[in-house]
Amino acid sequence: MTVHVLMPVFNRLALTQSMLECLRAQQADELLALIVIDDGSSDGTGDFLRAQTDVTVLQGDGSLWWGGAIDLGLRHVLATASADDWVLFVNNDTRIDRGFVQALLDVARQFAPAAVGSAIRDMQPPHRLLSIGPLINPWRLRVTDAIDDPVMRDEVARGVISVDALSGRGVLYPVPALRAVRGMRPRWLPHYLADYELALRVRSAGWRLLVSSSAVVYSNEEYGNAFRGSNLWDRFFSVRSSAYLPARLCFWWSASSLMQRATFPLRATACTLISACRRKA
Repeated sequence: MTVHVLMPVFNRLALTQSMLECLRAQQADELLALIVIDDGSSDGTGDFLRAQTDVTVLQGDGSLWWGGAIDLGLRHVLATASADDWVLFVNNDTRIDRGFVQALLDVARQFAPAAVGSAIRDMQPPHRLLSIGPLINPWRLRVTDAIDDPVMRDEVARGVISVDALSGRGVLYPVPALRAVRGMRPRWLPHYLADYELALRVRSAGWRLLVSSSAVVYSNEEYGNAFRGSNLWDRFFSVRSSAYLPARLCFWWSASSLMQRATFPLRATACTLISACRRKA
């Protein structure tokens, strides 16, 4: 059995080197196969990766973004992977301890069938908890973090938390789950919300979505997206924007029940108006 590790990268060579060392140091009871998707880096990343004999490199041209890079990696892995294998998504701008992969595997096996994500803590001491996992309210078109729910936050001490979706910054999927949902949808979700939307489909296909508090990803506190765009077109139709409209529509469609889909246009209009009024206030 193998854990196929997918790590998309674009430049930031030093971060890639550091994360590869974290992965090489893992103490897990299954083999790790390291796969890096280089989306057209121009800072020497490509030369460095080609010299790494334990890394499989998949090449992009700069147009993949996160969703496309993961899709390329999944097509490579799922073509030959065993049904007993796993796929792990990681980012190069994070750090993990030696027991990270094993912590994910332990929870995935104990609560099978399950996909398991990680808690996110600040990279700087005292490593404050930044995120537990997303909670999704399709009626109000809202995504919040379980860290803001006092009951959910208390569950961190118990070790395993049930969430509505999973972040791509450190998540383990069983291969059969990814085959069941046919992987990513990079055309509609090239970057933001692609990880959450994949998790939603995996849950609908019968797998639990859990977070292991023992599997910690260390990240800078500001790991979100600061891009707002200089105009409405950039805000809603730039892939760089977290408000990218095609991705939002695809995500909420996946998150919604039949009744919620039927009322989606009305609710989306209402939520947009309420949000605009709040900004003016």
